[in-house]
Amino acid sequence: MTATTDGTPPRTPTASPHRPGAPGPAGPPHPPHPSHPRTPVLTPLGLVTVLLGAALPMVDFFIVNVALADIEADLHAPAATLEMVVAGYAVAYAVLLVLGGRLGDTYGRRTLFLWGAAAFGLTSLACGLAPTAWWLVAARAAQGAASAVMLPQVLATIHATTGGERRARAVSLYGSVGGVSMVLGQILGGVLVAADVAGTGWRMVFLVNVPVAALALLLAVRSVPDSRAERPARGDLAGTVLLAVSLTAFLLPLTEGRAAGWPLWSVLALVASPLLILAFAAVERRAEAGGGSPLLPPSLLREPGVRRGLLIGLPIFIGFSGWMFVSAVTLQKGLDYGALEAGLTLIPMGVAQFAASLLAPRLVHRLGSRALTLCALVHGTGVAVLALTVLWAPWSALTPLALAPGLALCGFGQGVQLPLYFRVLLSAVPAARAGAGSGLAATVQQSCLAVGVATLGSLFLAMESGTGIREAFATVLALQLVGLLALAALSLRLPREPA
Repeated sequence: MTATTDGTPPRTPTASPHRPGAPGPAGPPHPPHPSHPRTPVLTPLGLVTVLLGAALPMVDFFIVNVALADIEADLHAPAATLEMVVAGYAVAYAVLLVLGGRLGDTYGRRTLFLWGAAAFGLTSLACGLAPTAWWLVAARAAQGAASAVMLPQVLATIHATTGGERRARAVSLYGSVGGVSMVLGQILGGVLVAADVAGTGWRMVFLVNVPVAALALLLAVRSVPDSRAERPARGDLAGTVLLAVSLTAFLLPLTEGRAAGWPLWSVLALVASPLLILAFAAVERRAEAGGGSPLLPPSLLREPGVRRGLLIGLPIFIGFSGWMFVSAVTLQKGLDYGALEAGLTLIPMGVAQFAASLLAPRLVHRLGSRALTLCALVHGTGVAVLALTVLWAPWSALTPLALAPGLALCGFGQGVQLPLYFRVLLSAVPAARAGAGSGLAATVQQSCLAVGVATLGSLFLAMESGTGIREAFATVLALQLVGLLALAALSLRLPREPA
């Protein structure tokens, strides 16, 4: 993989030597790599460690879906508060990702990864011990902030400490872990809620994070090399505040407005969000033109690979998150599945997605970017099969076995789409801006996930009370199919050989 897509030579990565031991500026330098004397090398154990850190927040975005009914019963939470349990995490996660990437560029990605993993473990503990619904909402928002500190360091570390085929494989693994973790979140959530370990019920979906975060922290101290921008950027207070306010004004009404009955504040916030985004763009352009250090350099968006990656990410993530939400509701409310059965029903999709992610490098090697076209069509076929199954089969015949073929086709398509999204986008990002680039990639991912739940989920819930849950589910699948056909068309505009 090269650092640019316009034919110019790749930029030299700017990373500091590895500092073993506790996080901080002290420590003897790591021996230089013979072929890249200033670049620390990510070992296989280090790669496993950062991927473990990436899996935690991705699992947690979806693990709560199958636990909401139990949370509602235990904490006596109204519907609007339950949506805040989801929205608080999603909004805090999305609005702080770019800042998390910038902090890693400045203070060291390993250091921020360690702080993020520790904070994620502590906030997960706070979620698991929540005595009230609003305590859980606050703890989930803090957990989202911890995720935003930890996750950008994963892609940034991979980008700054690997190159060539090693980087391509690492980015593919990152995409694979992301996709499998999203499906695993709902499967694991169902298993943990049904198991009711030591009487913890829904609380175990959060408490299980604590030992895993502790393991990631321990391994990272020993195996993750440090890297940072050679010339740390100055702070961008105005850009940070404007980005946070812009995304909050856009995402919070989408995720909370329907449950709250679309109060005036939600409408005003949505109307103001485009103006705030334009103000953020103007501030960032002015900062970059004046030689400053914008939080999100506008020049990143001028890279063709970055724009292409962002565009293909829209149908991938909006469709995926909407599907995961409505499938959880349909299985539990429409088909009367318990949390365990609802989670286990998704196993064919998870297995197929993992298998496809392993095949993704070979498919890309043989087909180039047309692998994305093929898998978008396979995914679309799976969506069509599911829609026809739901519409034509008797409701009583919709067993996990009947749904398995469509789910497996969907999983296979997703297994290639996610790695290619990150590969196309990050191939255009210079190593010196790895934190900002990975923050941008993850921000678009998380924002689209939130938008998918808010838009497709709201449409589903609105139709459910009118036309019925079967027709509502089929309608959401039809919209996802349209998005996948658009993805297939967009992929034809990519260079045949991906970067």
